[in-house]
Amino acid sequence: MKLGIVTPGLTLLPRAHAHWEATATFADIVGIVQEAERLGYHHCTCSEHVAVPVDVAAVRGGRYYDPLATFGALGAQTSSIRFAAHVLVLGYHHPLEIAKRYGTLDVVTGGRVILGVGVGSLEEEFELLGAPFADRGARADDAMAALRASLSELEPEYHGEFYDFEGFLVDPCAVQTRVPMWVGGRTYRSLRRAVELGDGWAPFGLRTADLAEMLQRAAGSEAWAARQIPVDVILQNEHPLDPVAEPDRVAEQLARFTDIGATGVNIRFVHHSAAHYREQLAALATLER
Repeated sequence: MKLGIVTPGLTLLPRAHAHWEATATFADIVGIVQEAERLGYHHCTCSEHVAVPVDVAAVRGGRYYDPLATFGALGAQTSSIRFAAHVLVLGYHHPLEIAKRYGTLDVVTGGRVILGVGVGSLEEEFELLGAPFADRGARADDAMAALRASLSELEPEYHGEFYDFEGFLVDPCAVQTRVPMWVGGRTYRSLRRAVELGDGWAPFGLRTADLAEMLQRAAGSEAWAARQIPVDVILQNEHPLDPVAEPDRVAEQLARFTDIGATGVNIRFVHHSAAHYREQLAALATLER
C-alpha cells in the first residue's frame, strides 16, 4: 500500500482544515514532509487553483499553494518522498508547458514527480484564464495523450484533435522514462480516463461503497483488460483518520480499501497541531508495519 499524505497547510478547505493550519508556516510543512519521508511514506500532495472567486472560496477554500513552486522547495529539503500534484487542471496549460515545468521539476528532484491531473470544474477560473470550459473533457483527453508523448522526450511530437506540435526542443525533459499520471475526480468518467490514458486513479469525496461499485465496473471493461501496466488506485478516506486514538478503526478502513482494489491512500488525519500531525504519521506507519 502506497501511503501518501494530503499535505496540511497547503490548502484551507472550509470546515475541513485544522485551526493551526491557518497560521502554519512553510517550515511547519517542511518538517512534516521530512518526517513522512523518514517514516517511509510514498508521496505528498499539493492541489492547484490559480484564483478562486471570493464567494466560491467560502465553499471550496481560498488558499492553494502553487504545486510547482512548493514541490521545488520541498524537493531541495528531502531525498526520496515523491511529489503528487493532486490535481493539476489540464485546461489551464498547454501540454508542452506542463512537460517543460514538471519535466524540470522531475530533473531537480531526481525523478520524484507524479503528475496528478484533472479536468477542472470552476468555470469562473477558466473564464479568468481564457481557457475553454464547455469542451474541457475532450481537451483533457487530448492533453493527456499529448503529455504521454512529451514528458520524457527532448523533441516531442504529437498530432491530436486540440494539440498539434513537432519540431520543437523541450530541454530539460523528465528523467523518468514514464512519469506516472494519476487522474483525479469523482465520476466514473474520471476512472475511465485513468484506465484508458493514465497510470492511476486518485478520486476524492466518494463513499467506499461507491468506489467499490465504480472499480468493479471498470475492471470488467475492455480497456482494463487491454492494459499492460496495472492501474494504480489511490483512494482518499472520507473522514479523517486517528491512528493514535483509534488504531483498530483505522486498520479496518485501510483493509476495506485494500479489499476493493486500492494500491495506495492519500491520507487525511485528525490533527490539532504540527506536532500532533507528526504523531499521527508515526502511529500509522507503525500500524502498517
